[in-house]
Amino acid sequence: MDLRFLHSLVAVVETGSIAAAARREKLTAAAVSQRVQALERDLGCTLLARSAHAARPTEACLALLPRARRILSEAALLKDDIAGGALSGELAVGAISTMLTGLMPGALDILTHAAPGLRLHLVPGSSLHLYDMLSRGALDAAVLVAPPFALPKGLVAHLLRTEPLVLLSREWVAPDEVDAAIGAAPFIRYDPGSWGGRLAADYLTARGLFPQVRCDLDALETIALLVARGMGHALAPLWPGLVAEGLSICPVPDAAPYVRRIVCLHPALPARAQALRALIDALARVA
Repeated sequence: MDLRFLHSLVAVVETGSIAAAARREKLTAAAVSQRVQALERDLGCTLLARSAHAARPTEACLALLPRARRILSEAALLKDDIAGGALSGELAVGAISTMLTGLMPGALDILTHAAPGLRLHLVPGSSLHLYDMLSRGALDAAVLVAPPFALPKGLVAHLLRTEPLVLLSREWVAPDEVDAAIGAAPFIRYDPGSWGGRLAADYLTARGLFPQVRCDLDALETIALLVARGMGHALAPLWPGLVAEGLSICPVPDAAPYVRRIVCLHPALPARAQALRALIDALARVA
């Protein structure tokens, strides 16, 4: 069985169509389709339910997908084994946007000197999206907001930093005036559907505040930009890299229970433990 065929099948499942998988694999759609068909002949079953613009995994495909991903993961490590370098090769790491700009540049600088043979393949996304990717084995680690639920036994979290809630405003607001300021102006709300946004929503509810919401965003850099342009106030975690140009960063009262916790999440039994440890050490030094 050709591993390239397995790789193309996983790409189709993850992207949702043969055409999208072909773009990711830098192949033609016909080549990807032929690879999947070859697998179907080898295994004697249908792996994809095809339609005009989409391809969905069949029950048989879903049953073999976890093992296929493990096979591909192990195969990817063969080059590192031959090279004899546990700190060489590639590590797939997901990160939310504020960590891509706030922590990753410093961590990459440290790793460049400590492990020059180690490459990071960085994947942006929301905390929920990255958690899903990590859970299905598509990432080696993810830097994200701590999940608001108990982790399964197969995952481990390393706390990197805690970020208190602050009020973003054009003008300085004293802590004892925060409640009045939130009620008196339009509000740019950190999306309460996101893991980090839930903390800000819980803070508002606990204080009995129901601001006039102008829009919901799960994009903290954009929220800061809108506040700086006078579109309203916002509650946000104090993330690394937050620039105060054009706005004031005001502490809020009684916010201790609502800090955003940033963690590095990874499998309890990682395939490349030494490389992962080097990454976590570098992130911890920057954080």
